[in-house]
Amino acid sequence: MRAFSLPFFTLMGWLVRISRVIFGVAVLASSAGLIVASPAANAASLVHYVALGDSYSSGVGAGDYTPSSGSCDRSTNAYPEQWADANSPASFVSVACSGATTADVLSSQVSALSASTTLVSITIGGNDAGFSTVMETCVLAPTSVCLSAVAAAEAYVADELPASLDMTLQTIKDDAPAAKIVVLGYPDLYDLSQSSSCIGLSTADRTALNQGAGDLDSALGTAAALEHDTFVDVRSEFAGHEICDSDSWLHSVDIFSLSSSYHPTAAGQELGYLPAFTVAAG
Repeated sequence: MRAFSLPFFTLMGWLVRISRVIFGVAVLASSAGLIVASPAANAASLVHYVALGDSYSSGVGAGDYTPSSGSCDRSTNAYPEQWADANSPASFVSVACSGATTADVLSSQVSALSASTTLVSITIGGNDAGFSTVMETCVLAPTSVCLSAVAAAEAYVADELPASLDMTLQTIKDDAPAAKIVVLGYPDLYDLSQSSSCIGLSTADRTALNQGAGDLDSALGTAAALEHDTFVDVRSEFAGHEICDSDSWLHSVDIFSLSSSYHPTAAGQELGYLPAFTVAAG
């Protein structure tokens, strides 16, 4: 069969036109891709995150502590570090420290904040109320002494802690006026439905400790609401994973690592605190 042919210059003209069309489509596709990708990249680059607070934010009990954090025991498994790893903010620093009180936050942590800070997380209040001492008392002393210690802590939470929380949250807002402030609570320590088959403290002790943690969460929620901050109640995240559950995300009493007792495990940070904070952070 005879082949179909076109004049050379006509053929070249068509090829130039086709090339221009292909190039134009490629540019449009590339531009569209850039337009779609830009918001996510820009959002990450705009976040300046500072983590404040006590051992529940530093990650005591989660292992893999950063040597430079010293006695603050900041863990690479703590929820702030995990959130930063997953979201690649423009900047991130954790100054959370084991044993921190509201006074410690004001004296040595808020200096990490600035006008450019856009996200702040904090767990605080447990050490103000002396809950670590209360827990030691409940482990070592009779139930009557435990209940008295919990009652004293609850009185402090009701009468004195609110003013300290208000001052702390207001100072954070003053030092980081553009920031979203996320206040995270504490989990229930024990699954009381499993208490009868769980060795250790009495059910009365465990009930009192859970109630104390609940009172502390209520105080935190109220303080956050007054300052128009976001409060995150993590108790539902830890439900079914408290002490006495087969898959607990909390350390029970550990005589070989007393500081880890009653703190979240690495799983508790990753599966309890991290998802709750991620939702709140937006």
